Amino acid sequence: MVAKPLPPIAGRGAPANPRPTRTGSPDREADGDWLDAAAEIDGGAPPLRTTVTVEHPKTIIARNSSPDIGFDRSINPYRGCEHGCIYCFARPTHAFHDLSPGLDFESRLFAKPGAAALLRRELAKRGYKPAPLAIGTNTDGYQPIEREWRITRQVIEVLAETKHPLLITTKSDRLLRDIDLLARMARNDLVGVAVSVTTLDPALARTLEPRAPHPRRRLAAIRALIDAGVPTQVNISPIIPAITDPEIEAIMAAAADAGAIRASYILLRLPFEVAPLFRAWLGAHYPDRADKVMHIVQDIRGGRDNDPDFFSRMKGRGVWAQLIRTRVRRAARAHGLDGGFPPIRCDLFRPPERDGQMELF
Repeated sequence: MVAKPLPPIAGRGAPANPRPTRTGSPDREADGDWLDAAAEIDGGAPPLRTTVTVEHPKTIIARNSSPDIGFDRSINPYRGCEHGCIYCFARPTHAFHDLSPGLDFESRLFAKPGAAALLRRELAKRGYKPAPLAIGTNTDGYQPIEREWRITRQVIEVLAETKHPLLITTKSDRLLRDIDLLARMARNDLVGVAVSVTTLDPALARTLEPRAPHPRRRLAAIRALIDAGVPTQVNISPIIPAITDPEIEAIMAAAADAGAIRASYILLRLPFEVAPLFRAWLGAHYPDRADKVMHIVQDIRGGRDNDPDFFSRMKGRGVWAQLIRTRVRRAARAHGLDGGFPPIRCDLFRPPERDGQMELF
């Protein structure tokens, strides 16, 4: 018997909140609060509110040794992401907190208000060697709660002060609030920005990435950054077969019109708990082509929902992956988006003060 697709939840990406299975925690039960009975009383559940918990980590720079990523360090000012992108490969990280990679990931967030102070302390350590530091590679540093918390801006203030190289990936035009810092860093070749544009269709965007800014606002952000002298590329990520791949050429043209200097892309990735959530999303929004989409995804991923191997995890394998790769390259070449990204300088770094004393050596 085929399971009935779950109905979509307005303003949220995941159609469900499955229990995390990594920690072996027991099933949750209703606590008897009157809100638990709302569906029985008036036929509807209470609106899902976003909550933010303060987190106090001991360090803030995360390191990686992945050979297919162009940086070895990053900062995540937040855990979870209110953008609610159903395809987000970071969703499984919430399971390690005994929270669901589904609705919990996009509604039960964590903020790190001490991030800038921790960063200053880590940059001041003797022997620290600067290299481009990435923000937005796990969860978006410019998601809606940045409006109040401003943690990403505080981090960038430290990087600008110390002339530390920076890479930003975002799907929000909220980063324009920090364009003063980014323009200043760009004058010294210290920053590069990638703005993600998955689709130009606002109706699709509302279900695919429900709380991310309108695609046109992201394109406008590219133009504003370029006009301010900040090198900016478009990131067509992820490309979803039979859902967003028909827009590859149109997105390239729109990004070129906005002034983007180059384009990059990543094929849809469905690690761990993301795969069943994405399948549920397909059932809710595209039941007519759900089987087709997953057939192509599995063809790209060697017969599985996900391929975790380095290099192929980003671009895929097989005929479908090659077809998409060819289309991306041709469109990028046609619109002048196939060049390289300007080199980012690492030789201007100045360690911050440590214990109130300037670093002399």
